[in-house]
Amino acid sequence: MTAYAAPVDDIRFALDAQARFGDLARLWGGAAEDGELVGALLAEAGRLAGEVLAPANRDGDLEGATLENGVVRLPESFRKAHDAYVAGGWNGLSFPEAHGGQGLPWTLAMAVSEMFESANMAFSVGALLTKGAIELLLRHGTEEQKRTYLPNMVAGVWSGTMNLTEPGAGTDLARLATRAERAGDGAYRVVGQKIFITYGEHELTGNIVHMVLARLPGAPDGVKGVSLFLVPKYLVKPDGALGERNDLRAVSLERKLGVKGSPTCVMAYGDGGGATGFLVGEEHGGLACMFTMMNNARLAVGLQGLAIGERARQAAAAHAAGRVQGARGGRAVTIDNHPDVRRMLAWMKARTEAARGLVYWTAARFDRAERGGGSDEAARDRALFELLTPVVKSWATDGGVQIASEAVQVHGGAGFIEETGAAQHYRDARVLPIYEGTNGVQAIDLVGRKIARDRGAAARVLFDAIAADADAARAAGETGLAEAVSSGLDRLRGATQWVAGTMAADRDAVLAQATTYQRLFGTVAGGWQLLRQAVAAKRLREEGRGDPAFLEAKSETARFYMAEDMPLAGALARTIANASRA
Repeated sequence: MTAYAAPVDDIRFALDAQARFGDLARLWGGAAEDGELVGALLAEAGRLAGEVLAPANRDGDLEGATLENGVVRLPESFRKAHDAYVAGGWNGLSFPEAHGGQGLPWTLAMAVSEMFESANMAFSVGALLTKGAIELLLRHGTEEQKRTYLPNMVAGVWSGTMNLTEPGAGTDLARLATRAERAGDGAYRVVGQKIFITYGEHELTGNIVHMVLARLPGAPDGVKGVSLFLVPKYLVKPDGALGERNDLRAVSLERKLGVKGSPTCVMAYGDGGGATGFLVGEEHGGLACMFTMMNNARLAVGLQGLAIGERARQAAAAHAAGRVQGARGGRAVTIDNHPDVRRMLAWMKARTEAARGLVYWTAARFDRAERGGGSDEAARDRALFELLTPVVKSWATDGGVQIASEAVQVHGGAGFIEETGAAQHYRDARVLPIYEGTNGVQAIDLVGRKIARDRGAAARVLFDAIAADADAARAAGETGLAEAVSSGLDRLRGATQWVAGTMAADRDAVLAQATTYQRLFGTVAGGWQLLRQAVAAKRLREEGRGDPAFLEAKSETARFYMAEDMPLAGALARTIANASRA
């Protein structure tokens, strides 16, 4: 297994050059503006990721999660990792200080999460769901629910889950059968079964706060009849102490292709008469509440794609630097001297850095919208965040799978054998295009809601920003990069016009090309971020700031992407233009 070294310098560069974290931090003030503190925070997160979380990654794959007498057991190293995670206060970075958090920008918390996800995705996915549940309660919970649950959840000593999927009702939430009935004491009794529940049962935290979708008696048909309930593993007494065990249990654990250290549970609610639950939001308004959790989780899953790609890329680069095979110039060489392997490694680096820039830039839009109040600029940032969320989720996770697959290829036969760890990264990555809404669902969301809803207005705002950055790149002397991005943007504009203009008249034709359009969008947006990276690197070199070799590598990576990946925009656009119903 190759050790993981957190790419702190690359992450800090992406925060500054692509997310413009300095401008964002000024909206926050306080600790967010302290550059030395931010640097120290990133460095310490990298240390925890490399020294504590990463060594436990293999344990999760080999030992996995087991269910014994109703108790889910995880590797002992996961317990140690969790204790260190909680002791460092990492779960509360972006949450309000009023609930025990540190009140820092979500963008910075995402950068920290990248390192944790790279180090050990099976461990870190539990925190991803907990953070989503916290965000849900912050926006939709009652004051009593916030007081009762948020301090411990923000601290990480209690965890949270998302309970949507049921047997026979996966993405189609209109078919949910789990039911809830009013108990007469202000609570509800929840009865039903949920499947694919990540960290639905475990012993890492003292309590597990389940967010469960269910139907009330007489509820309208379809998704309009779905309500959301908070169903804790242990009921909480008025003084905050844990009370009796609720009527819920893990029936079984799924046997999976990857992320084996993450317990994926079949959960039964109400076998003993009904699990006690508490309404979150309004009756029949559960899906709107849950979407708060799902939308942020989708960007976080995109981050997972970036993270697993970085981990796989590091493993491939280390193997290629040590594997001697063949000769060049009369001497034996390692395989990273061979042009095709160098191309593979360069592509992995370019795809990773493009995804990093796009994830961080999109996260910054969320933060800016949150701090912008009711301003027009905040509304614009919110629209851009919503527009890009399905693009980031799909493009970054598809990229994570592709990079992990390429890493296996770089390892050769050794990559197909479990000892190197390359196979684990590939297996772990494969779930990412599936959960939190498959990438096909993301494509439908992109064309059917994000583009059709405003007939491409938000997209045009983004395209104008890309065009402005291309003009700035020309002025800075990066003409080749600017022309490549401008060419891709022209194709994306044309495809977007087709989507907006055709959706009402021939919805099926657009949906048939939705995934192709989404890939086109991601390809151009990724290239745009590398353009921004190259321009920032050139400016720093000219100003005599930073390591010249590091900065030149950023520019070279952008040039490689424009030659290797950006031409795909033309092919994808032609596919859309030639679309047929055949």
